[in-house]
Amino acid sequence: MSIYAHIQSSVKMEIVEKLRTKDRRAIAKAITTLEDNYEDSDRLLHTIFKHTGNAHVVGVTGAPGVGKSTLISSLVKEFRSRGKTVGIVAIDPTSPFTGGAVLGDRVRMGEHSGDPGVYIRSMATRGSLGGLSKATSDAVKVLDAAGFDIIIIETVGTGQSEIDVVRAADTIVVVIIPGLGDDIQAIKAGILEIADIFVVNKCDREGVERAVSELEMMLDLKEKRTWRPPILKTNARLNEGTSRLADAISEHYSHINRNGELEKRRRARYSEEIRDVVNRRIGEYMYLASGKEFFDEVLEKVLRKEMDPRSAADLILNEIVKFDLRKSNKKN
Repeated sequence: MSIYAHIQSSVKMEIVEKLRTKDRRAIAKAITTLEDNYEDSDRLLHTIFKHTGNAHVVGVTGAPGVGKSTLISSLVKEFRSRGKTVGIVAIDPTSPFTGGAVLGDRVRMGEHSGDPGVYIRSMATRGSLGGLSKATSDAVKVLDAAGFDIIIIETVGTGQSEIDVVRAADTIVVVIIPGLGDDIQAIKAGILEIADIFVVNKCDREGVERAVSELEMMLDLKEKRTWRPPILKTNARLNEGTSRLADAISEHYSHINRNGELEKRRRARYSEEIRDVVNRRIGEYMYLASGKEFFDEVLEKVLRKEMDPRSAADLILNEIVKFDLRKSNKKN
């Protein structure tokens, strides 16, 4: 190992050691390293992965304006009163014009910023679908390795693509509010299909009972499962109903842990993650093997209608195979 590589390795180990003590700077540095896809991110992830798998990951999703951030802030208070440490990954939408993100959750959840048992990280979607940043799962791993008991993911709230939150969480909380048609819209979007717990927030509004009834009717029509999602009424602004929500989150985690569902969910999550990484790296390898010039030549043929996209893909794959054969022959 070179002196430089040894220094780099030592720095990474120092970050991991501090990370394990919930050092805020180490957590921030680790997440930034993974989020910005630095060259040493693979080594860092490899080092911390053995320390993951202990946290209860909770996804909170729902349409914009339903009060997710306020609800999470209230929920954090409840978990902290029970002696639980909480990490929060709040996904903010990226501006299509500037590429920047509002990162407003740090402002909305600012009351917890001085609590050593709470860590908040806002992340931009950077154009990724599903309401989740591509680096969200890695950020969750960092907070998990740091030893946080509960990790809450707050999604952007963009509709159908919110279903991607399933990949990252053990328990899904879907939040709606009465009176604005959010419940009907959520049903149309299919978001409610993923819910483990329903929350009707801002329950002081008119129409709350109707919203609850509609959800109950929808559940009655669904196939019976071992876990029937509870429907809870909250007023997060006044910290009403969050104690029962915390209970329901804990109950759901115990339930899926007992019946083996937790292991199934995590198996599916890792399977999807491995596939995503493989696909991404195949794409990177494609440029290495065929070269950008070759790819552009093939693209031009497609644009001129001399070749269809599938034939173009086959041609590029053949070039990759030839590249591998050339490498193999050189070794021999």
